[in-house]
Amino acid sequence: MAGEGLTEAMGYDRTIAMFSPDGRLFQVEYAKEAVKRGVTALGIVFNKGVLLATAKILDELMAPSSIEKIFKIDDHIGAVAAGYLADARVLVDFARVKAQSHRITFEEPIGVWSLAKEVGDRMQLLTQYGGLRPYGVSIIFGGEDDTGPHLIESDPSGMLFEWYAYSIGRGSQAAIKILKEEWNQKITKKEAVKLAVNILEKTEKVDREKIDLAIIEGGKFRVLSLDEVEKLLK
Repeated sequence: MAGEGLTEAMGYDRTIAMFSPDGRLFQVEYAKEAVKRGVTALGIVFNKGVLLATAKILDELMAPSSIEKIFKIDDHIGAVAAGYLADARVLVDFARVKAQSHRITFEEPIGVWSLAKEVGDRMQLLTQYGGLRPYGVSIIFGGEDDTGPHLIESDPSGMLFEWYAYSIGRGSQAAIKILKEEWNQKITKKEAVKLAVNILEKTEKVDREKIDLAIIEGGKFRVLSLDEVEKLLK
């Protein structure tokens, strides 16, 4: 009898398009586990914009420039990912095309929620068809549009959540605990950078030169240099 139960469970385990009797999609859950194994990434809304941050864990002979974890989507939108970065790269390319298509068609930048929804719909589509697997990545989009700053997470199921501060990856539980204690609506860019660096130093045990930070401020995305980060930390 035990063997029959295991065989039945494995049947639901092997297909993405079938719910288990208790309402679970196992392949989506496994994709979320892949995200939990990724390097910690986070986003923070501060009083004048949005901060995105993550760490680079490199092999000794690896070129740092070959690892990209913070992405520019459009002038006013960036993204950071945790999980399978190959999946993230494909979704980022998709997002960039959608952003540029919207700009060309409507002669205005795409809204942050509109872009996140396009990506979320793409991710959700892969939970419906047999022979496919969900994307093994979660992405946090940060950006500014005419409705203000936004920080939106899309998980492997395609579900979208907006946050004031949030973290994904293997250190996310510890990071979120710190964010709940430290974040407030008046947090400045300087304070947000200090908070992000503090979290990544604690969760990933890395030096500051291995931490990547980007801000979207005044509707412009840019990656902070190490010198800029050091000045903000003083």
